[in-house]
Amino acid sequence: MDPGVPEMDTGIPVVFYCNHAYWWDGFWSQLCTEEFFRQNLHIIIEYPQLNRHRFFTRLGAFSIDRTNGRSALRSLDYAAELLAAPSERQNALWLFPQGRIEHIDHRPLFFFKGTAGIVSRVLHRKSALYLVSVVSRIEYLEEQKPELLLSFRPPLLVTSADCPSPGELTSMMRQTTEDHLDGLKALVMSRSLDAGRIVIQGGESVNRKVERYRKLFGMGR
Repeated sequence: MDPGVPEMDTGIPVVFYCNHAYWWDGFWSQLCTEEFFRQNLHIIIEYPQLNRHRFFTRLGAFSIDRTNGRSALRSLDYAAELLAAPSERQNALWLFPQGRIEHIDHRPLFFFKGTAGIVSRVLHRKSALYLVSVVSRIEYLEEQKPELLLSFRPPLLVTSADCPSPGELTSMMRQTTEDHLDGLKALVMSRSLDAGRIVIQGGESVNRKVERYRKLFGMGR
């Protein structure tokens, strides 16, 4: 995580925009909020997904139905209202502009323009807003169990005076996410992960137990 992320001005709302490669993506937001931030957490999830898994509402999730234009616009308005609302805590929205789960290495990414629409709406109410790129990747490295890797880019402060057009902003976020994902993949391939920190330590995998037992009974020679 870039040090600028936890140092954001809490009086300015933030949009975390993320890639969407796994069913579990909505839970990363709660994990990160509990570990790193004191924020009012909100998440946008596609209506069919939220309708099937209502428990996501307990994480601060609300839906968007892209098949219904008026309903989708109301969701964008609602998201902007949440971000611009007065609060002692920072208002945060996590969303997935791809709108659907795609393979982690699929290129080019496709981003809907809804995120840019939310930004535009917020900047009609507030003078500034943060945009933060967050990417996730699940890999099998040296363990029997998979590892979740999360990466945060530095916050981008967007103001009402210098906000790009919706098309330009959507293109910029898409390109940033592609570059961010490629950068994380390069770190994984080179095993250059020492700069990261472990947030949750999983249970000991079978291979580590075997190695420990072999060492304990002098079987490692």
